[in-house]
Amino acid sequence: MQLDVVNTVRSTLVPDGHPFMSGVFAPNYVECNARELTVIGTVPRRLDGVYLRNTQNPVHQPLGRYHAFDGDGMLHMMRFHDGRCEYRNRFVPTKAFVEEQAAGAALYAGLIDNPRLAKRPGWGARGGLRDSAATDVIVHAGSALATFYQCGEPYRMDAATLAFKGVAPWGDAVMPDGISAHPKVDPRTGELLFFNYSKQAPYMHFGVVDANDTLVHYVPIPLPGPRLPHDMAFTEHYAIVNDFPLFWDPELLAQGKHKVVYRPELPSRFGIVPRRGKPGDVRWFEASPTYVLHWLNAWEEGDEIVLHGFHQKTPLPTRGNGEGGFDNTGTTLGPERYGPTLYAWRFNLRTGTTTEQRLSDLPLEFGMINARHWGRPYRYSYNMVAHPGSFLFDGITRFDHASGDTQTYRFGEGRFGSESPMAPATDARSEDDGYVVSFVTDMNTRSSECIVLDARDIAAGPVARIVLPHPISSGTHACWADASEIRSDAAGFPT
Repeated sequence: MQLDVVNTVRSTLVPDGHPFMSGVFAPNYVECNARELTVIGTVPRRLDGVYLRNTQNPVHQPLGRYHAFDGDGMLHMMRFHDGRCEYRNRFVPTKAFVEEQAAGAALYAGLIDNPRLAKRPGWGARGGLRDSAATDVIVHAGSALATFYQCGEPYRMDAATLAFKGVAPWGDAVMPDGISAHPKVDPRTGELLFFNYSKQAPYMHFGVVDANDTLVHYVPIPLPGPRLPHDMAFTEHYAIVNDFPLFWDPELLAQGKHKVVYRPELPSRFGIVPRRGKPGDVRWFEASPTYVLHWLNAWEEGDEIVLHGFHQKTPLPTRGNGEGGFDNTGTTLGPERYGPTLYAWRFNLRTGTTTEQRLSDLPLEFGMINARHWGRPYRYSYNMVAHPGSFLFDGITRFDHASGDTQTYRFGEGRFGSESPMAPATDARSEDDGYVVSFVTDMNTRSSECIVLDARDIAAGPVARIVLPHPISSGTHACWADASEIRSDAAGFPT
């Protein structure tokens, strides 16, 4: 292995065994580049591009209690080209990160004790939060875009070198509401579709950034009050936003308290937004009450829009003491508690009616598809298998949406991965002709590796296991970008 340590970030964290700051969630402080990595198996020559994962990495001792989503953002990258591979990792140097490094201490409080303990106004729908850009990562206009799920600024990094490029040029135009995690890129137009949410009317906006990184559309989407949307979907002509009956208690919110409540007497609502539409053009469809963290895909089919995602059977489960809501032990973050299953909604644009169907009873979440099929019909999804009682994932299940057949690959006892995108082969001849890529952390050996699975036969196990130079923290979201999508100063990429 050829290892170059680029930087070591100074931390003031006091280890105390917190479940989201130790073990598989132990933070990284060393930024490095690694080549000539040990490979078990063979790296496919038909794999050309980058796999990016975002992680939460707490640097400073928290102000108050720590939540799993409070840590600073760090991107981990594995680049593949001509049967070779390279690993890099870098913190996302957001404004909050730079300020706290200069202060040598935390300045912003986390989700649990915020904004009571925050020393500065901060970012996010709640206010007072550290804009960590630690939730999601996607590649648009040739570079990586890191985003924060409570809404913050859009941060750009070189997708091949992880060099910091700053806030996207349209960032100021969407502040103070910012951009939520889970923007989407249309592979045919190169457009970025995004939304945000806040505690101020109209409570949501929808926007479009073109393939040249220019904001070309930004409109309000009025809602009945503050909501907590997490993801969006799109089709060829529409974006799909949501208004679920899970939100901050309005009475307590008026007192400055942020308690999440679930109101099953209210319907789920889906806003169908023309991609260049005005607020008055939005059509709302009602469906059974639930909450959805993540969507798989959507497309147009005659008069209907078809939407696939992970419907929750119990959006706000009770804790062991009989109370509803979230706690900080990690037990309420496990997807199995919410009962997410693959589900379909159909919105008829002619009649205004909604039909619904559960596609599987398997408890799955954090699904990915071949991104070339975003906004169009597709057949295969690659979904994470939840580890019982925790916010960890044991394996990947491939689901065939035509036959209902499944394949599952398990990482192994004490081994955990996260969102695992499908990477099409350079000469792909079918939707599933390619690979599924994931970072896996092994708690038995305190090490991490990148695994590469044949997307057509994931149950056969990895065709390659690439040993990383250090164990990495379990993260949430990830993406794949073909080399042709990336503009970078690195050799082998368009400039």
